[in-house]
Formats: sequence, structure tokens, C-alpha cells
Amino acid sequence: MRNRIVATGAATLAMALGLTACSGDSDSGDSKTIKLVAADYGDKASNASKVYWNEVKKEFEQANKGYKVDVQVINWNEIDKSVKNMIQAGNEPDLLQTGGYADKVADDLLYKADEVLSRETRDNLIPSFAKAGEVDGTEYGIPWVSSSRVMFYNKAVFKKAGVKTPPKTWDELAAAAKKIKDKKAADTPYALPLGPEETQGESMMWELGNGGGYTDADGKYTLDSAKNVETFEWLKTNLVKPGLTYPNPASTDRKTAFADFAAGKVGMLNGHPSLIQMAKEGKVDYGVVPIPGKTGPLNSTLGVADWMMAFKDGGAEKEGVKKFLDFTYSKKMLKFDEMYNLMPVTKDALKQMTDSGKHKDLEPFFQVLPNAKFYPLGDTSWDVVSAEMKKTGGKAVSDDPKQILGDLQKKAESAAADAK
Repeated sequence: MRNRIVATGAATLAMALGLTACSGDSDSGDSKTIKLVAADYGDKASNASKVYWNEVKKEFEQANKGYKVDVQVINWNEIDKSVKNMIQAGNEPDLLQTGGYADKVADDLLYKADEVLSRETRDNLIPSFAKAGEVDGTEYGIPWVSSSRVMFYNKAVFKKAGVKTPPKTWDELAAAAKKIKDKKAADTPYALPLGPEETQGESMMWELGNGGGYTDADGKYTLDSAKNVETFEWLKTNLVKPGLTYPNPASTDRKTAFADFAAGKVGMLNGHPSLIQMAKEGKVDYGVVPIPGKTGPLNSTLGVADWMMAFKDGGAEKEGVKKFLDFTYSKKMLKFDEMYNLMPVTKDALKQMTDSGKHKDLEPFFQVLPNAKFYPLGDTSWDVVSAEMKKTGGKAVSDDPKQILGDLQKKAESAAADAK
């Protein structure tokens, strides 16, 4: 779940754990073979995304004789680099499911959504999500899943530390974290994952709490704004230096933070719906609340969506790609949403999840989604900017925040200029 989501990011949005995995046929040069590259949302072998895609592949091939699907599933830390190499080698997939689409639009690599989706499938997409897939008014990014973010806390840890109510402000969060540390109620009072997996997500949640963010009202990058610098100064001074989070947040990924929370080792962290099932499996008695901000809970949390996109220069015929997308979006979306406890992007899956009564745990996420803030999804420079943030953004809580964010701002301005 990543930058873009939606009027969701996703991002995103996004759980992204697991090992690189491949499966499928090798004869991807055949126009009847659809090559799909997808991100891995799983955190273990049993829920690896290849399990889902192999099922879709099998059912689609049975229903559409003559077609084959070649599936490659890649973990989130590697997928952007792998796809970039594919494109540079002239070996684009037919379909890509990942966190961003706008940079591919800038390079004129993608079909428009209406070229590879039937009218029925397009009408089934939740409108706000479809809108978020647009660049200059034309939809290229096809929404895949969505999520919003809240703060999770371990009730047993809070009780042991004497924290009576979940924090609503940064100062309350720091005070609660100090109690957890003093009472040795958890190994990590607050999990701050600023590693390369999703630096941009955790950073934005904290920046929103101080009235900051990535762009101004005109869409210009403001990565080194005074408010953003102040945010990272606060984190450095109040969480990192006192030892209330990981020793090196810049090298700590979200999957580590989630796993630690599910193991009862973390007091608090920001999370998306995929953490719910992990916490339940770990028998963690958890609660969720709006993310604390500098002076009160966030009015607008981070929303994330991940995307499907179709490449014009893939080897498969367009009609086959359209058949596969229509099949997947009409028959298999609920399966994926429920597999990872993520929020749907199609109207029918949303209705099924709402009517079933099985997804009460998602209600807090649905409640905050309408006011969610998103990455600059339609900006064709965003993927470049996001990649740079993943490389060095986490260092803003150990080095000089003004310098780290200033360097990122220069790179963002350069990327934006190149994208014009």
C-alpha cells in the first residue's frame, strides 16, 4: 500500500512483505501468453501473493482456452528496480501490479484504462479511486487495493506501563513511550520504521501531524519546509535519542515493525489493516486510535492505494490483457482483499465486505479514509522522488534534518523539472 492511494497511499496500500518468487510459463513471447509482474503482500509462505496469483492464473486459463499467464511475484524492496531493468532491456511485462504508475505515463508506456477494461469493469471501480489513477484527466492507473492508517497499541503493554489512555498528541506519545521503557513493558515503546521499504509513508504521517506534507497547494514539492524539518527534529530529540524507538530507524523496515508488534515486542506504531490479522495470530490484545499529531489527533491521515497498469509494448495481444483484467476484477478482487484484510477498490467487493459482517475490524479505517491525504499520485516525478526518500529520508532522525530534507528537496525539484 505506497503513494498513491486514493483518494486512498496505498501504498501505499499496501502491505509489502515476503520473498521474491516466480511462477508461470517461460513462453512469454507468445501473444496468447500474458506476462504479469506483481508485488508480494505476504509475510510468510502461506499468504505469499504467488499463492493468490497462481489461483487466478489457473482459473483464468481454464475459462479462456488458449491463453496462458506467466506470473512473477517480487518483494516490495526489489520490484521497482526489477521493473526498471525490464523496461530498460525492452522486456516490459504486459501487466504490472505495484505502487505507482505516473512515471510510466510520462514515458508513454501505458495503455489508457479504457483501452484495457470493459465498461462494466470501469463502472465497478469506486469513483474516487479511479479518479486518483488519472494523469491530466486521463485514467492510466487502475486501482488495485486501498488502505488508510491509524495507530495501533498493545493494551497489555499499556497496562503494565501504567498508560491509562492512548495518546492524542506527540508529547503524550513520548510520555507513554517513556513509561513503557521505564517499566520495561516492551522492547520497543514506539516502532518508527523509516527504512527503505516505506520511508515515505511513515514520514508523511508524522509530517501531517505538524501541518506539513510533500507538496503545497500548487503541487510544488515542500520536502524541506520549516514544519517538516521541525517534525524530524522532534522525532530525533524526543524518540530516537532517548531510546524510545529502534536504535536506527533508517534501517528498520515496516515488515520488521509489524512482526515485532505481532510478537508483543512493541507498544505503539502506525499501521494499516494488514496488521490486524498479524496481531490476532500473535494473540496481541490491541486497540486502534487516530494517529496522534503535534496538538491533537490527525484530522487527515495517510491514505494509500496500489495499482495495476497495462504496458503497450508487452508481448500479449491487447484483447487477451483485457480479458484477464475483466476476469480478475469481476471474480477475484474479494479474495485478495480478504486475504490481506485490505480495503476494496471495487463496488461489489465493498458491498460484500460490508454486508458479510465479517469485517468489523476495518470500520476504523473506513471512518478515516474520506479525509485521507495522498501522495502526489498524478505527478510523473513522484516515483523518482519516492525512491530518493527511501534511500536517505530515514537519516533525518539521526543526522541533520535540515540538510537531509534539503538534499531531498533539490532532487525533487530536479526530478520535477525533468518530468516537464
